[in-house]
Amino acid sequence: MENNKYYSLNLNIRGIGQSPTLAINELSKQLQAKGKHVYRMGLGQSPFPVPPPVVEALKMHAHEKDYLAVNGLDILRKAVARFHRQIDDVDISPRNVLIGPGSKELMFLLQLVYYGDIILPTPCWVSYAPQAKIVGRNIRFIHTTFESRWRITPEQLETYLAGENDRYRPRLLVMNYPSNPDGGTYSSEELKRIARIAQKHEMIILSDEIYGQLHHEGRHISIARFYPERTVISSGLSKWCGAGGWRLGTFAFPETLDWLMNSMAAVASETYTSVSTPIQYAAVRAFRGGIVIERYLCHARRILSYIGKQSAEILTRAGIRVHPPEGAFYLFVDFSQCSERLIPKGVVDNKTLCEKLLHETGVAILPGASFQRPKEELTARLAYVNFDGSKALAMSETIPLSESLPEDFGNYCCASVFEAIHKIVDWINYSTL
Repeated sequence: MENNKYYSLNLNIRGIGQSPTLAINELSKQLQAKGKHVYRMGLGQSPFPVPPPVVEALKMHAHEKDYLAVNGLDILRKAVARFHRQIDDVDISPRNVLIGPGSKELMFLLQLVYYGDIILPTPCWVSYAPQAKIVGRNIRFIHTTFESRWRITPEQLETYLAGENDRYRPRLLVMNYPSNPDGGTYSSEELKRIARIAQKHEMIILSDEIYGQLHHEGRHISIARFYPERTVISSGLSKWCGAGGWRLGTFAFPETLDWLMNSMAAVASETYTSVSTPIQYAAVRAFRGGIVIERYLCHARRILSYIGKQSAEILTRAGIRVHPPEGAFYLFVDFSQCSERLIPKGVVDNKTLCEKLLHETGVAILPGASFQRPKEELTARLAYVNFDGSKALAMSETIPLSESLPEDFGNYCCASVFEAIHKIVDWINYSTL
């Protein structure tokens, strides 16, 4: 009977479990409830509070209760379009902005309505591939390397496309930068070259820029600047505004892809109807920005840059390969050069590595396999968010932005992060802690 229940499932759903990031978060909570000290570096949730002006806007509009248009609140769509024009130098019309309950849901709708291959450079965010599988899309992985800083190179993309029989088959290339899981990004020249290749093959690009405002130098560049006619920009409140649980995402389309947006909106009308009304009004304040929010972002970037670079240095000195992050709050760690020290511990793949690390040290990170890397590759993602963001912001605000954070900043505000990093190093180097 149980087998019959299993085989009654949609074939596309078989083998798909809970999202790894959510699963590791729940496991961490369970272990903590049992009294185990856990360094929660599995879920990539912003450690910073929502900016006060945005919170105040939510309070002011808490009484709003009516359904809104499926595409979103008009003044919010105008604010998002203005944001992309001013911040990204991309000409977006308000009528081509779609508001959804998180960018994750919008990505799912995009893959549902667009009939074409999904091209995913790996390592990639944990939900891209499962979403594509759920809707029955053909997934094409392009594996990057440590040497290429986990980025897809223009040459690699050109070589892949040249091997395809149909030059103009429908394709959607998903790019995410600054990247989850490695914190890396692309230069202007790299984006220009990738844009030229995409243009030649008439590909659509989903440019996931949810971490754009958390580029550590505040210098994020959108590929839509170089390929505006077929690039969809994804953003939202979860990362740069610290409001993951509010569930609000945005997609910005060029005029030439209005048919794609309209199809997504039609499906949205039959599923989630519209996004929470008070949240949309609060998002207007977030996307309008201003001095308070810009200072908030400047301090957040400085803190994340400090922690990321310090953590990368500690790991590198221990012989663990990792690139210093350029944005977001992740490190994609390569333990391959430590394999001789890990084999005696029974580590044979990245899943075992993370399981044993959590069991023996309390450090929770995610295996490379969750990001579509080979299971035998000893890679893992570390989200360095295990610190009090409010406390860190308060201390940072006492130090002029023209200055670097002091050496003791980590001990005062981020001690748990560095303690976890040292736990990893000690676990690698010694048979017992």
